Amino acid sequence: MMDWRSIFFVIGTMIAGVAGIMVIPIIYEYIFGTIQNGHIFLIPFFITGSTGVLLTLTNYQKTQIKLGIREAFLLTFLSWIICSFFSGLPIFWLCDDCTFINSLFESVSSLTTTGFSTLSDLESIPKSIILWRAILQWLGGIGIIVMAITIFPVLRIGGMQLFRSEFSDRSEKILPRVSQIASGILCVYTLFTVIGCTGLNFCGMDTFDAFCHAASAISTGGLSTRNAGLITFDNPAIEMILMVLMIIGGSTLMLYIRLWQGDFRSVIKDQQLKGYIISIAIACFLLSVFLILEGKSFIESVRVGSFIAISTITTTGFVLFDYMNFGQTIITLIFIMCFIGGSTGSTSGGIKIFRFQIIGSFIRSHLKQLRRPHGVFVPMYQGQKISDHLVSSVFSFIGLYLLSVAVLSFLLSLTGLDFVSSISGAVSSIGNVGAGIGNTLGPVNNVNPIPLFSKVFLMLGMILGRLELLTALILLSPNFWRS
Repeated sequence: MMDWRSIFFVIGTMIAGVAGIMVIPIIYEYIFGTIQNGHIFLIPFFITGSTGVLLTLTNYQKTQIKLGIREAFLLTFLSWIICSFFSGLPIFWLCDDCTFINSLFESVSSLTTTGFSTLSDLESIPKSIILWRAILQWLGGIGIIVMAITIFPVLRIGGMQLFRSEFSDRSEKILPRVSQIASGILCVYTLFTVIGCTGLNFCGMDTFDAFCHAASAISTGGLSTRNAGLITFDNPAIEMILMVLMIIGGSTLMLYIRLWQGDFRSVIKDQQLKGYIISIAIACFLLSVFLILEGKSFIESVRVGSFIAISTITTTGFVLFDYMNFGQTIITLIFIMCFIGGSTGSTSGGIKIFRFQIIGSFIRSHLKQLRRPHGVFVPMYQGQKISDHLVSSVFSFIGLYLLSVAVLSFLLSLTGLDFVSSISGAVSSIGNVGAGIGNTLGPVNNVNPIPLFSKVFLMLGMILGRLELLTALILLSPNFWRS
């Protein structure tokens, strides 16, 4: 039987936590903004805080909370939905022209670190809202990292069982030692954010812009503080720092904890890290070459090509220029890169590097088997045999991923979006990229003008992609609800 009290207790605690974090932009508004905006921000703060406290108190249990597999699936899904709802309340209250759907869209896009935005004039709305979006991206990034390392491996989602660590509980009970790994990752995540913020501030950004962009880059969220995005700054040093932060955000943060502990050997031998770096290098090279062929200078081609490649593969969505003005080959290459994604245990979305490596290893073994039918060729990953169950899990995930893109594309087309925008929107939302292609959902376009149901479907895609699809879709199975 489902343990609803434990689920509601944890959700209540999360909601109360969201309210507690709202104190940061409230204080900022009182000190640097206007008292009136600070007063308005208090309304969603009290609504969120009272709801969280009420749920926590009414579902409090003296015994230790132990969530099973079914509770973990449901809690994972509900926590993102409910936290997105309450996170959107400040945006709804403080932005004059923002509808409730738009505010909810903005919070979902921020928490899932996707990067779509409905806010058209960022420089005229209260800075506390811009700060709140940056905080939501930062929290969403650390949240998905903890889930990917502690919960997803236990739930056996799309081959994630391959990454069970000493911190992952191997029994039927979830979350016994999550705090241990969460605290370590939080320290590393915070350290990189502070270093990035300091570097951006040193290179010319003011402290506010530096923090927001550092939080957005490390979380691979991609939301900026300016209407024109990074084009406003036009600073190669700033772009270099953001590229480093995006690469870090798209890699497995557990590796940096191992580096801190002096375990250099496991980091150097990490097959996923090698594949991740090689993918970025190839993408940077290809984009730079095609830009050179289009007549741009070598320096500009390397600068723009590298930034767009890193931003796309890490699913951040930062842009320097409107790449819709580039050649069709470059646009096609960027579209393909939207599928790749970063490493598992990172803030990035997409299919993830390790799944491509699993498939590659399986295909190589299969081709060798065809050439030498009597030979024995075992697919390997990280020095371990890849089981048939793991291969089928990865293939199932990728098949479901592509099917979800197709279905979402069809749903978006029903709302009136054109063919290119429908496919691009589906890929960008499920991959949590944020920057798509086309005239409607292009890299510099605002999504506010699109139909209401288009926004609803995009929100669905963002949440599905963030939860690795199966976490949410399994709730549709009747067997899940049977005792």
